[in-house]
Amino acid sequence: MAKSELIGKVIIQENIDTVDQNKIPNTFIINVPDPFESYYSRFTDINKPISIIFVTKEANSFEKILRATKRINEKYNLKLDGAKCEVSINSRKLNGIRIKGINRYPEIEMVQQYYKDAGFEFAKSEKFKDKDALIRINRFFNIEEIEKGIFKSCEESDVYYLEIPELMTWDEFRTNTFEIKNNISDKNYDIAKGIFYTNGGITEMLRVVKPKATIEFLKTIQQKYIDKLQ
Repeated sequence: MAKSELIGKVIIQENIDTVDQNKIPNTFIINVPDPFESYYSRFTDINKPISIIFVTKEANSFEKILRATKRINEKYNLKLDGAKCEVSINSRKLNGIRIKGINRYPEIEMVQQYYKDAGFEFAKSEKFKDKDALIRINRFFNIEEIEKGIFKSCEESDVYYLEIPELMTWDEFRTNTFEIKNNISDKNYDIAKGIFYTNGGITEMLRVVKPKATIEFLKTIQQKYIDKLQ
């Protein structure tokens, strides 16, 4: 099947924590936990940060973050994935740089210093745990179509994307997700909503994270959301 590289946005709702060690002093870092941490921990003892957000004093452009990440990767032989993000906690909005590809928690401060050297200014330290947040991430997607309207990530294990025909607001998505999860036998998956920017405009999609997801399962989830739009 055809592979594609697209720009898009994903919106996720997660309970987040602050990183209180292994950082530049008096700076604000958020840890976004792995939705399948308990599943993966059965197979590995590695305590690896999945998604880290460096909270910045002001919003930075996607282009600036991409350029800085590319230079850092080339200079230090890393494989970081940097993206622009916005974190909403109740009515409060925080700007940040979402980073994937850090191998150990003790490496966070080193990577943060690279971004500081690249000209980014970080917000002052805060501390909280298990805080409900809505996170919007602008990023690249490297995907492969495995069935019409169903895609698999070429870079992230167990991550899939499902096309849906129309816009679903966040409130609609949240309500529909609650109803669908309460009426399906296999609830062991994580789902978010988002968009792909394409030549023809915008394609609405759902991001599914599920270990060893089958095509049948993905089609079932996709159809249940399509039915909600009718």
